[in-house]
Formats: sequence, C-alpha cells, structure tokens
Amino acid sequence: MLEGLLIGLQTALSLQNLLMVIGGCLIGTFIGMLPGLGPMSIIAIMIPVAISMGDPSAALILLAGVYYGAIFGGSTSSILLNAPGVAGTVASSFDGYPMAKQGKAGKALTIAAIASFAGGSIGALLLMVFAPALSSVALLFHSAEYFALMVVGLSAIAAFAGTGQVAKALMMTILGLIMATVGEGALFNLPRFTMGIMDLQSGFGFVTLAMAMFALPEALFLVLKPKTAHAEQDGEIKDLRITKAEAKAIAPVIGRQSFQGFFIGVLPGAGATIASFLGYAVERNIATKEEQEEFGKGSIKGLAAPETANNAACTGSFVPLLTLGIPGSGTTAILLGALIALNVTPGPRLMIDEPQIFWAVIMSMFIGNLVLLILNLPLIPYIAKVLSIPRNYLIPFILFFTLMGAYIGQNNATELLLLVGFGVCATALRFADYPLAPLLIGFILGGMLEDNFARSMQLYDGVGFIWERPMTLGLLVIAGLLVVLPSYRARRARLRAEGVADGD
Repeated sequence: MLEGLLIGLQTALSLQNLLMVIGGCLIGTFIGMLPGLGPMSIIAIMIPVAISMGDPSAALILLAGVYYGAIFGGSTSSILLNAPGVAGTVASSFDGYPMAKQGKAGKALTIAAIASFAGGSIGALLLMVFAPALSSVALLFHSAEYFALMVVGLSAIAAFAGTGQVAKALMMTILGLIMATVGEGALFNLPRFTMGIMDLQSGFGFVTLAMAMFALPEALFLVLKPKTAHAEQDGEIKDLRITKAEAKAIAPVIGRQSFQGFFIGVLPGAGATIASFLGYAVERNIATKEEQEEFGKGSIKGLAAPETANNAACTGSFVPLLTLGIPGSGTTAILLGALIALNVTPGPRLMIDEPQIFWAVIMSMFIGNLVLLILNLPLIPYIAKVLSIPRNYLIPFILFFTLMGAYIGQNNATELLLLVGFGVCATALRFADYPLAPLLIGFILGGMLEDNFARSMQLYDGVGFIWERPMTLGLLVIAGLLVVLPSYRARRARLRAEGVADGD
C-alpha cells in the first residue's frame, strides 16, 4: 500500500496531472453553479477530450475533478437563488437559502465551502484506507437491501417538515411517489400514466421538477410578494467569517456526516443525493428541540450536514467504480465508460495491475479539494453579490436559467410546459404552507424504491426477503425508529411541559 501511495503521489504531482486537477475543478465548479448543468452533462461532453489525451491517469483525474468540483460548486445556486440543478445539492437549499435571505449569504457560502472541503478530504482519506475492504461490503447489498435503504430515506420526511406539518409532508411525499410512477414501469417496459404523450414515456425529468419546486416559485414570489421577498437584503455583502462558536457547533456535524456520507456513497446506486437527505434528516433528529426549530429557517447545522455528506458520498462512489467496476450513479457510469474507452478495466485487479491510476486518482482528490477551497473562498464576496442585483434584473435571470436548465435536461420543449405547470402548482402549495422538499424526495427515491422492490419480489417470489435477509430487516427496523422517534420525543416534551405547568 505504501509503495502504491508513493507511485500515486508521484503521478498526481506531475505537471500535466496538476493542470488536469485544477482545470477539472474550475470547470466543475463553474458548471455546478449553473442550474440544470450537472456533472453528467459536462463529463459526457468532455469524454472525447479525455480519450484524446491517451493517458488514463490524466483523463480520469480531469473527469473526477469535474465531478467533485460540480458537487462542490453546486451549492452556490441552491444557496443564492434556491435553484438546485443537481440532485445532490437540493438539501443545501433548505437552510442555505433562508440564510441568504437573512443577509448571511457570505457566511452560508463559507460554511458550504468548508464543509465541502472537509467532507471531500475525509472521504478521500477513508477511500485510501478502506477501499479494498469496502468493496466486499458493497457486494453484500442486493436489491432487498437497496429497497430497505430507500424506505429509510422516505421515513426521514419528518425532518423536512416544519412544526405541525408532518401530515402535510406525508401527503407531499406520497404525491412525489405517485409522480415517480409516470413512464415505463420496473416490471414491464410499458408506458404508464402518460396519457398518450410520447414525451412522458421516460417520466418527468428531475431537473424540471426541481426547478418547478424551488426556482420558479421563488421568481413568482418576487413578483407576487415584492415587499416580503428579499426584504432582508440591503445589497451589502457582510458577515463572511464564521465565529468560534459556530465552528464548534458544525465541527461534530462535519465529522459525523463525512463518515456517514462516505459509507452511503460506497453503496452502488445510493450516491450523493440520498447521502445529503439522510445527513440532513439525521442531524435534525439528533439535535436539541431548540436547534430543531432552526432547521429550515437558516440553521448552520442544516447547511453543513448535506454539504459534507454529498461531497463525502461523491468520493465514496469511487469505491465500487474502481474496485468492482460497478457504477454507483449515472455520473460514475459515464466515468466507467471513459475508463473502458481508455482500455482500463476497473475491478479487483486494478490496484495490482494499474496502481498508478488507482492511487493517482485518490491523491488527486486531496489536491483537488484543497484547490477548490483556495479558489472558492476568495470569490465568496463576489459570488454573493448576486443577491444585490435589482429585482427587475434578478427575476429574468432566475427565469432564464430555470427554463434553460429544464430544456437542457431533456432536450425537449415539453419540459418547458411541464415546468410552468408544476411551477404554478408549487407556488399555490407554497402559499398554502405545504413543504415542497418531501415531494422531491418522494420523486427521487420512488423510482429506485419500485425497481428494487420489484426485483426483490421476483427473486424471492414474494415479500419473504424482508425476514430472510437480516440486513434488510435491520434497515427496515431503523426506518421504523426514524418514524416513531420524532413522535416519541414530541410526546415526551409535551408531557414534560404539562408537568411543569402543573407544578411537578
């Protein structure tokens, strides 16, 4: 291992590979800031460039830099415009955007940058130490375990609901699950609920729905409620630094979510999205009652948790890619295709046959995360000035990127009609005080939930897999606890309050 590390460090520190790291991080950060242009799009475009290099190490370092650079920079549009174009940064908008509205855009971007750096760096360290062992753990997860993992994700919806809104959050989650059924089914490749519209055979696009749930309602709110929307902003960017107390508060969050996010990222098919949602839910559930009230209103813990988890998961997703040859997400599937095109066969023999590639990619992650931190921190005052743009310019700006992101996501004009329709409905739901995040969670997890449940039913001829596989049963028990625990804590707090009122 030590010999491999030295080879990897020497390869990563070559001039060409250093330029690839910096270039990939710059491209990824810039693309991640634009709603709708996620890492999958730019990596697919850059594959011919990577292949033309001829050097597998340099090519993979470049593409990997774009990947985690996009996740790193993707929080910017979520925090400043409430327009998450990448699924992994949706949870960052829950508290990042309220902080920006409170005049703390600089602080929010600083916390996001530090949390992203810590999550990516700790994830790279864990990848270096545990990659060989974790590859065998990942193989233990089959369809039944993935189904249970999706249930765990759905059971945490209470964390995304405001006070007294659990019933509303449940309704929105069910609506999201229903929307996920549009298109071809998991068991039979036949269209469902498409109403004869050919463009709906592949279902609703995530980017379209994300823009409709968050970005478009925000633009409409700027028009419909001009006195309250952005009332806190005075155009001055201030409060960029985090205090010692704030650093002390987010330090344990970053530590926990670096590990949790990484191990979720190791599981093929889980990825940064689930890691960020679970990270947010876990931190809210273990927070004190006073801190729980701050979640969704500008909590620094609520921002640090998903930002740490998604970057750690991004690094963890390289474990199944490099050690098993299994893509853990759409982005790593594209990376797998690039590796094969470069005549590199990822799998258990990669560490032995091509150690310079394996270890160079890992070492480049340390360099890349440091580069991202150095590049992003000085730019925060300038990036945050987006909020000082006058409203009559900001509204067209949001609408342009919203429409462009939805169209580019599917290259389909129908997406624009769906965007407007869903956006109007989302605005009405927002006025009615319905939480929109659970709908998007249900939609994202719904497809994976159905696919894995259908495969498990076929393999075990029924639901026997629930008690026949201990890991599946354990995950479902955890899901049950996540549902019961918030209600138990609320009831216990109510009884304690009644006891105090009665003079006990």
